[in-house]
Amino acid sequence: MPSSRRAFLGAAGALLLTGCSSDVLGLRRAVRVAVSWSGQELRAFHKVLDGLGTLDYPVEVVPLGDDISTAFGARSTRRPDIVMLPQPGLVPRHLSDLEPMPDDLAPLGQARLWNELLTHNGTTYGVPFKTAHKSAVWYRPSVFEQAGVQPPRLWSEWLTLNRTLTQAGITPLSLAAGDGWVLTDFLENVLLGIAPSVYVGLAAATDPRPSQQPQFGAALRLLGTMWSAPGVLAGGVKESLVQQFPDALIEVFGHRRAAMVLASDFAEPVVRSFAADPDDIGLFTFPPMGPGAAAPVVVGGDVMVLPKPTRDDALDLVRRLSKPTAADPWIKEGGFLVDGRVSGYTPELTRLAVQLTKPGEQLQFDLSDQLGRLGDINGLWRVLTDFLIQVGGRGAAVVPGAVDDAIDQMRKVEES
Repeated sequence: MPSSRRAFLGAAGALLLTGCSSDVLGLRRAVRVAVSWSGQELRAFHKVLDGLGTLDYPVEVVPLGDDISTAFGARSTRRPDIVMLPQPGLVPRHLSDLEPMPDDLAPLGQARLWNELLTHNGTTYGVPFKTAHKSAVWYRPSVFEQAGVQPPRLWSEWLTLNRTLTQAGITPLSLAAGDGWVLTDFLENVLLGIAPSVYVGLAAATDPRPSQQPQFGAALRLLGTMWSAPGVLAGGVKESLVQQFPDALIEVFGHRRAAMVLASDFAEPVVRSFAADPDDIGLFTFPPMGPGAAAPVVVGGDVMVLPKPTRDDALDLVRRLSKPTAADPWIKEGGFLVDGRVSGYTPELTRLAVQLTKPGEQLQFDLSDQLGRLGDINGLWRVLTDFLIQVGGRGAAVVPGAVDDAIDQMRKVEES
């Protein structure tokens, strides 16, 4: 996941230090923690560290943003001891770079949602720190009330809702197409909703070929139906393409030029900071694609991994950060979910947390994360960006040809 998601409240400063200062005197080397966070998220993480109490070692937090994967580079005295990895799908590709988790921590990485990504051949290589619910839609209830509508219970109702809002002179959707991962979140929810077995198969494949799956094209057609509707996107395609994640939130809750926005739980601090009316904040989750179908729930997260070789101090810090109450300071700040925990949140995040723990829910990890290069900025991101340019606001008649073009473009990525 790109740093634009991590940097939505401002750029980070220089490297930050917390804990005792013995590292400066050369008495004990700091535990270096690489993170992709900046702004509010980085400040919240420092509050988490402060809440751990007095440590016997200093801690150095290294904000790497988009360059988080460089934490697995050549070993040096400046290489991180712990990596807060925002793409759990990278773990299987870096097993040779990682230390196994000790026996007392291993069960955390074997829990529901995490086991397939973090455990390999019976050995656990990471433990979760932060969970992200990527099927959340934030909206303004006053706008829905004005138009006489309710949150949709089915995908078809969402399309009808958009038409009703448009006819009432209200722009339905703010889309942060400047951040390609927002577009992939949309597609992943649709694909998971109509073809969960195909979604799972692509995630597990050693050589995934989305273009060869008819359901991939079907998901594009459904998504194109929403994006092609005239007047559905705030600012149209032109503004959507340059709009990043925080801007899309502010468009809905600050400027109030749109009714809703697909945005994960970590959007909460931005929503509450910029909401013109703090009581006009609502949330629904991505609806089922048809009657009797399960609602899709796409999940992301940040996991703690230990680059080789590890040190006792790094293991101690991971143990401390893995405790159930360690994240309380960040939970208080908002926009943070802990795997398996359903208490201590705002009402909106409590709903998301409960959905993540319900048995039988259609939960799957972020597909683009697991597709490797096929899912990144030169792969699925680019395919969906070009698809949006072709269909955005132009009417459903353009969708079939645009779907064919997107599939051809995806096939070229797969073969490159």
